[in-house]
Amino acid sequence: MSEELIPETPEQETEENEAAEAIKQRKNGLYPAVSDELAENMKSGWADTELHDLQPIPQAEHTANRRAALSARFPGERLVIPAGNLKTRSNDTEYAFRASTEYAYLTGDQTQDGVLVLEPAGDTGHEATLYLLPRSNRENGEFWLDGQGELWVGRRNSLTEAEQLLGIPAKDVRELPAALAEATGPVRNVRGHDAAIEAALTDKVTAERDEELRVHLSEARLVKDAFEIAELQKACDATARGFEDVVKSLDKAEATSERFIEGTFFLRARIEGNDIGYGSICAAGPHATTLHWVRNDGAVRAGELLLLDAGVETNDLYTADVTRTLPINGTFSPLQRKIYDAVYEAQEAGIAAVKPGADYRDFHDAAQRVLAEKLVEWGLLGDLSVDKVLELGLQRRWTLHGTGHMLGMDVHDCAAARTETYVNGTLEPGVCLTVEPGLYFQADDLTVPEEYRGIGVRIEDDILVTEDGNRNLSDSLPRRADEVEAWMAQLKG
Repeated sequence: MSEELIPETPEQETEENEAAEAIKQRKNGLYPAVSDELAENMKSGWADTELHDLQPIPQAEHTANRRAALSARFPGERLVIPAGNLKTRSNDTEYAFRASTEYAYLTGDQTQDGVLVLEPAGDTGHEATLYLLPRSNRENGEFWLDGQGELWVGRRNSLTEAEQLLGIPAKDVRELPAALAEATGPVRNVRGHDAAIEAALTDKVTAERDEELRVHLSEARLVKDAFEIAELQKACDATARGFEDVVKSLDKAEATSERFIEGTFFLRARIEGNDIGYGSICAAGPHATTLHWVRNDGAVRAGELLLLDAGVETNDLYTADVTRTLPINGTFSPLQRKIYDAVYEAQEAGIAAVKPGADYRDFHDAAQRVLAEKLVEWGLLGDLSVDKVLELGLQRRWTLHGTGHMLGMDVHDCAAARTETYVNGTLEPGVCLTVEPGLYFQADDLTVPEEYRGIGVRIEDDILVTEDGNRNLSDSLPRRADEVEAWMAQLKG
């Protein structure tokens, strides 16, 4: 990674940019200063790269509709929705930027430091303005001296280009904090993404009102529009190909570790999408009993199971969330198959309960009942009835988690929604959720027979509620035990 060329002082800035933040010097840089001659040389001789006649991005119509719905919900109030800023990973390196979900949902933009502002206009409406970083300044040397200048991190759109692509008037975001500090009237802000914006609004907002905005934007995503459904299907299809990649490379994982599985899936995510939607769980053997095993540094051994929970995030930031539990050698043992079949039966019951008008909780209750029945049948809960087990929640020792969650731009989408509209809500067409029952017998659990210990099984699919029932968006991946074995044999050749 190259070192940036950092001048000793900010005096190189021209008069028109005196208010701009000084370009910072890196300690121990090899070039302690920039000569006047070099600074002058770097100002000229560059071609005009402005892009013209750009077409709106595919979701522009949808984001406009979302902003209109938001405007109707909060008439007469200024609404501020930031994208967020870069976060430091270590010293002067940053994590890859991912725009806040609320911002990307309302704009389709994914650039750092962006802020959407809806200004009250008329009795009920708003005028939207997108505040963005413009092209890097060539007069003051920002474009080649600053660590975030375009010669270091790449070209960004001009404000005019952004307006054409996103369908929203754009202004320089560096002017926004001062403008907000002078603003009057009621304001709401999505917190937690941009400290400078929050500082400018500190005496104009309340935590309660800001939370109402966050909750509303979370609930607005409960029902997906046509663009979102297509993106989720794209994410699931790419994820299925990632799972195929993993099966084809299991021999290499056995020779190395779970990290080979993680890297294999990540390659597919980066080829076909923006990234993974969450940390991949590549849990082999007893690691499968740890719900969020993301260390992925364990051995991959024939005869054990691999629990792979992973999802591709599309370039428009919609993620799949799929789990398959696979026999590493391609064939389930009798006990592995018994446990797997129980989880499959529970998932079938859960998926069948996903339909319009059903309570959100129905799919969870249906799956948990099947698992409780199996645990009672296997003699793990004494002489208790299934109803009593469910009443006391005793099955949770081995089922551990809820049977699913909303899915969308966040893997656990709509998380800020009110309980009455989410967990206690009713399903309707356009809702997308996961159905993911599991059984987990910990390696040190003395309440189960020794041969059960260290076995973990989860099966997870992404289910869309339709007008007449549901659609499994991830059904291109087999689920039944015999189908899984046949699929693996075919892929391994």
